[in-house]
Amino acid sequence: MSTTVLGPARLHRGILLAVALTALNLRTAVTGFSVLTGDAAADLHFGPIIAGAIGTVVTACFAVAAFVAPPLARRFGLERTAAVAVTATTAGILLRAAAWSPTVMIVASVIAFAGVGAANVILIPIVKQHFPQRLHTVSTMYMVLLQVGQLAAPLIALPLADAYGWRTAAGGWAVVTAVAAVLWHVTVPRSSPPTAAARTLPSRFSWRTGLVVGLIGLMAMTTLHVYTLVTWFPTMLRDAGLSSTASALLLSWFAGLGLIAAFVVPPLTRRLRNPYPIVVVCVVLMGIGYAGMLAAPAAGAFVWATAFGLGVSTFPLCLTLIGARSANPDDASRLSGVVQGIGYGIGCVGPLALGVIHQASHGWNVTYVLLAATLLITLGAGSVACRPV
Repeated sequence: MSTTVLGPARLHRGILLAVALTALNLRTAVTGFSVLTGDAAADLHFGPIIAGAIGTVVTACFAVAAFVAPPLARRFGLERTAAVAVTATTAGILLRAAAWSPTVMIVASVIAFAGVGAANVILIPIVKQHFPQRLHTVSTMYMVLLQVGQLAAPLIALPLADAYGWRTAAGGWAVVTAVAAVLWHVTVPRSSPPTAAARTLPSRFSWRTGLVVGLIGLMAMTTLHVYTLVTWFPTMLRDAGLSSTASALLLSWFAGLGLIAAFVVPPLTRRLRNPYPIVVVCVVLMGIGYAGMLAAPAAGAFVWATAFGLGVSTFPLCLTLIGARSANPDDASRLSGVVQGIGYGIGCVGPLALGVIHQASHGWNVTYVLLAATLLITLGAGSVACRPV
């Protein structure tokens, strides 16, 4: 069925809804599971190293998928790639909920987050291709929904686990991803297939530029901090004496503050000739958070969670710069793939490495110092990434 029969407005509404549901679920499988790790570990008999490995799987899959998704999208089309990606996410979430061993848990996580990683990359060019006149509005919607899902997941997961068990809480998000997958599969036949011309579209993109190298460094450090905190922050707080419920609430607060960044950072980035002050403010906030966790982790937990939640606003900054600095959807796909691929690849060492350090040092203080030290790299990379071009 062609788009002329359905009408382009109908097609765009379907794609917009698919984008919205996909964005909503880009982080639910991460933050929604981190508060369940203790229950899953007790059930499947694994310790901190396996828990850290699961966190590392997330960003490692994001990295690999970021390199694989752009060529697949050029060959098969953005919408077809999105359909496969979200279907894989649904299958992985269901398998993880049914996992009968740590190995199955890790395999399921690989499947789920390979799909999420591909969606991470191709949503940016999909928005650029289908909504060029509303690029800023739809991009903001996409980032806001990502943060809403990240915020809501731990708040929903914990009461679900208390009532029905961790497996139900872990698998519940498959319902929403399944709806998104159906929408993508429905829109695929109605979208224009990739043409030979589109697959050979001249590109002005080159990874060997200061902008790209700076964006990679900024994304890598942001990823390192975000996924280390998403994986370990509830455990850090419980080790400091807080309850599981309080830890889950603070993780949700940390995630929810991304809503502010999603509304504020993209328009501010486009308005500023050089948005480097955003990077500086974020680094200061992250430094305050790590210093606070060293000095008074329980007493000031809300303050430190707030500092962390606002401090990782370099993430929407990176996504905004990727979209704004690319000339066309193909360039956006390439730039997004390289920046996220290498960035997530570097950042994926965080959850596992810091889990190992925690187990070896029998505490978190060494990890706080190491994480604070990497903020110097954030400052340097951000300076290059934000230069006016």
